[in-house]
Amino acid sequence: MDLSRRSFLKTAGLGLSGLFAAGALKEKPVLAHTEKNKPLIKHVGESHTICPYDGSGCGFIVDAQDGKVLNIEGDPDHPINRGGGCAKGQSIRQLAADNPARLKTPLYRAAGSSEWQEKSWEWTIGEIASRVKAARDASFVTKDANGVIVNRTETIANIGGAGLDNEECYLLSKMARSLGIVYLEHQARL
Repeated sequence: MDLSRRSFLKTAGLGLSGLFAAGALKEKPVLAHTEKNKPLIKHVGESHTICPYDGSGCGFIVDAQDGKVLNIEGDPDHPINRGGGCAKGQSIRQLAADNPARLKTPLYRAAGSSEWQEKSWEWTIGEIASRVKAARDASFVTKDANGVIVNRTETIANIGGAGLDNEECYLLSKMARSLGIVYLEHQARL
């Protein structure tokens, strides 16, 4: 029998597709998945959250009782991570307000200093606002080289985070554009 390369590939392809089709009709694929709505170790108040560390949007289940976080684990019903989580996602317990190691007040280190100082929120917000205003005023461009009105500053940039929802991103971008910031980006795109 004289078998060409083309006829061999056709015959082999038909045979393999027949085997796969027969196998697909017999068995359903097995997915690694837990039971739906299965409670954690002890039901004390479940809440769903999204990981703030990257742009993936993995889902987690948080169990809390009396304002204390007891357990955080991947949400098995979430379509992105299906119960899993990377190392950063597994550490979101550290973000809980009842974490004793979490900072409660802003820390400030002056230029050239090696010591951190606790500052109030009012001082911190005022200091950030005055520095943003000073940087914007020092670098604000009203017209470009061709005389076109541009009203922008190129010394300040803004980057959003994955922990922000759509409304917060919208407000942040509106604020940045009102300041004339042109370097506006989001963590999920980087």
